[in-house]
Amino acid sequence: MAENRPARSGQTAKRAAKKTAKRAAPRSSARRGPEDAAHAACESLERLICHAAEGVSAVRRKDDGWCVVVDVLEVPRIPDTTSLLASYEVQIDERGELMEYSRVRRYRRGSADE
Repeated sequence: MAENRPARSGQTAKRAAKKTAKRAAPRSSARRGPEDAAHAACESLERLICHAAEGVSAVRRKDDGWCVVVDVLEVPRIPDTTSLLASYEVQIDERGELMEYSRVRRYRRGSADE
């Protein structure tokens, strides 16, 4: 049985269309801020190393783009506190294209910084 939903108002439909257009925007468009830079860095790194990003721990503006530190789960273990994670420093340009990356740290999930 189909659920009846009220029709969207013109304003709500416009907002939904804008959100869809933003998601479908080509990668080559200019990136504007740290959120876009972090998102682009995570996407690029995940495709290259085939590990899922856990989060972003730093974003720095540079002259030619952004430097983003992405935390990645490399070796899942049980219990979860013994899993191995790594921090990758990802350099992206103004358009969000990957320029370089490197692993800068590997650690257990339960460990604290020294």
